[in-house]
Amino acid sequence: MLVINKRLALPEEEIRWQAVRSSGAGGQNVNKVASAVQLFFDVRASASLPAGCQARLLKLRDHRLTAEGVLVIKAQEHRTQEKNLQAARERLAALVRAALPAPVKRRPTQPTRASKARRLESKARQARTKSLRGRPPGE
Repeated sequence: MLVINKRLALPEEEIRWQAVRSSGAGGQNVNKVASAVQLFFDVRASASLPAGCQARLLKLRDHRLTAEGVLVIKAQEHRTQEKNLQAARERLAALVRAALPAPVKRRPTQPTRASKARRLESKARQARTKSLRGRPPGE
């Protein structure tokens, strides 16, 4: 079980992973050992995710989300497969945790009387300044 918070945990059956070769520097070890991890989580097929969270995850404009709704997370920052798997699982949990709360609707507000007065005073001050920039009245 991947624990997201007190009320939500993703079962291991919904999370697939595979070991792949890591890219980048690392000498000969990088060519021999599959230490990087690709984690796959099918958002659409998940029965444990709440519907709102599922919709928010699918709406993400993220390169890690495929057209089929599968979230692919690659972790290769550590030298061992176990640490990379743990890092990928933590990233998945953080992503789901961020999508859990529904966004707060913005309630439009009206400007206060004092802010309107400040705005009008500023406009009047600017108008006076600009009126002094013209030619003198006698010329």
